[in-house]
Amino acid sequence: MKATGIVRRIDELGRVVIPKEIRRTLRIREGDPLEIFTDREGEIILKKYSPIGELGDFAREYADSLALSSGHTVAICDKDTVIAVSGNKVKDLLDKPINDALERIMQNRERRVANLKDGNEMISITLSDTEVDEYTAQVVVPIISAGDTIGAVVMVSREPNITMQQSELLVCETAANFLGKQMES
Repeated sequence: MKATGIVRRIDELGRVVIPKEIRRTLRIREGDPLEIFTDREGEIILKKYSPIGELGDFAREYADSLALSSGHTVAICDKDTVIAVSGNKVKDLLDKPINDALERIMQNRERRVANLKDGNEMISITLSDTEVDEYTAQVVVPIISAGDTIGAVVMVSREPNITMQQSELLVCETAANFLGKQMES
């Protein structure tokens, strides 16, 4: 664990304020759920709760299936990180924080189809995504569960003659709807 040097008192209702700098660094927003852990030494650990993260293995299998049938790279994200990837450059994307542009698309509940041939700009999937210049087409569909955006399904291609069409959008929508429903049950 890393010490911050910040000390806070518990108020009469048992609350502790997490400093703004830490919330900003860890991308914790008002209303975000936090999971509470304790260890044997009496330490309390707060961790951002990712409902879709609970579907880790399932999301990985779903991404594998989509990538196999489409021939494209598929990433499944929660609101902060890429939790499952299948296709090319998996290690470059998996468990990395998502890009701000992708986060905005999720917040706005946009469905995005972009093709380089049509003059569309490609967005990076992660903050450290160096492959964005290689993308020729992409689809982004938010995952919505119980009325809240909890993540996104992203499909990208690097093939020069490929464009994403309505069929890829429908495949990603189906995946996003299915994953959203899995979280509700």
